[in-house]
Amino acid sequence: MTQSHDLSSTIEALVRPGKGILAADESGPTIAKRFTAIGVESTPENRRAYRSLLLSTPGLGEFVSGVILYEETLGQCKEDGEPLPALAARQGIVPGIKVDTGKGPLALAPGDEITQGLDGLPARLRAYVKLGARFAKWRAVYNVSDSLPSRGAVEANAESLARYAAICQTEGVVPIVEPEVLIDGDHSQARCAAVTQEVLLEVFRALHRHRVALEHMLLKPSMVVPGKAHVRQAGPGDVADETLRVLRRTVPAAVPGIVFLSGGQSPVEATVNLDAINRLAPQPWRLSFSYGRALQDPVLQAWRGQPDQVQAPQAALLKRARLNALASLGRYDAEQEDSP
Repeated sequence: MTQSHDLSSTIEALVRPGKGILAADESGPTIAKRFTAIGVESTPENRRAYRSLLLSTPGLGEFVSGVILYEETLGQCKEDGEPLPALAARQGIVPGIKVDTGKGPLALAPGDEITQGLDGLPARLRAYVKLGARFAKWRAVYNVSDSLPSRGAVEANAESLARYAAICQTEGVVPIVEPEVLIDGDHSQARCAAVTQEVLLEVFRALHRHRVALEHMLLKPSMVVPGKAHVRQAGPGDVADETLRVLRRTVPAAVPGIVFLSGGQSPVEATVNLDAINRLAPQPWRLSFSYGRALQDPVLQAWRGQPDQVQAPQAALLKRARLNALASLGRYDAEQEDSP
């Protein structure tokens, strides 16, 4: 089997109609914050139990095609000894892995940040593949203000994303390219659109420079929304119109799928906006979801670290996965929120 065939088969599995990706790749500090909010200590055992609960949800593979895991999770097992990546694969869910090592300040550009993790990436990818990973994810973040992000931050993060994607494809791993324009701040939707357009144009310039095969990657962008502190929030129709306008200007049709991040939207907002996007005229890409908090927040509230609480949190995950699967087809109805 050729490497190109491996990449094609992974892409085909990830972009199946009516399915999306579960982002369960929270880093140690991030999952600790989520656990603290529900009164749970972030121990290896609690993290293993929680992520095992997610991946063992009966029927999850009907609505979820892939799961992004954290490095710790990739090597963990259920209580019966089954590796968690194998548990996902048994449900028909493709295991993936977050490979960046976090973000830090960009030198000489106050307020801007750069993502790190390229050092040693080829060797790490080979180890992840042996543990079952078939795709990877790298997140770049862009703070927004009247002056941010700087041109330097746009170019530096695009270069890192492209280098990561090229390394992944060389190792037979499908890259998810995630340039997140942050929702924090009081910027307008128009400002978000301008930044998103600049970012995506630079990302695809860099991908072309590094000869990344667009047919063998996925894009994970943020939707075009105002900052959460802006006085005027956008309705689903405006989010859909502006998001698609920017994507049509910047994303080549060769990209097989765009899986949106929820980026601080509430679970319902993320579903409603995804549905509005998919109700517009057919686009050249499959448009779906790669949500973390928008899928997991109801699960955490139902679980709260209680070992005997399994059915309720799994039902919460399955419901949000099902509703977002419907939204990815433009078939969501708000009345469905009241059904189990």
